[in-house]
Amino acid sequence: MTVSFVNALTPGMRRGRPFTPAVLDEAATAGAREIYPAHRPFTAPEAEELAGVAVRLRAVFEAVAAEDNDTAAARLNRLLDDHNARPRLDRHDGEPWHLHFHGPGGTVAGDWGASCSTALAIVLGSEFADRLGVCTAPACDRVYVDVSRNGTKRFCSTACQNRVKTAAFRARAKN
Repeated sequence: MTVSFVNALTPGMRRGRPFTPAVLDEAATAGAREIYPAHRPFTAPEAEELAGVAVRLRAVFEAVAAEDNDTAAARLNRLLDDHNARPRLDRHDGEPWHLHFHGPGGTVAGDWGASCSTALAIVLGSEFADRLGVCTAPACDRVYVDVSRNGTKRFCSTACQNRVKTAAFRARAKN
């Protein structure tokens, strides 16, 4: 979910083209529905607040990609503090007991900020910290979490991977 929000709500480059989310509430809803297809639409104020959280989460990915885990950890600790992240068992909407990382009464963006920053903290505080990344394809800065078996992912998508491979093939063929 963290990757979906960061990639949907932060401007930059995507697959070789400039990217700016056109309508934040639609972008936030699309990002959430990548993971939770029935997620309710976000309101414009919720999406604007969530976009601010996404910018801060992106900075964590960028620090890890730059091999600066100290900065990544400091940024995550600020996010955890700012969103009052703490584990809590909860049951709602007919679901069984499950773990949340925010308390009752928070804002939608604050609740997602607590959950997303906790998820990144779990990864950063483990042997899988190097699995957080920023796409290495030219003209792309979308983020990813490498869940591959061998941990060698370098691209946010197969589209970026294919762009790089095609460019390398054409360069070799030219010579």
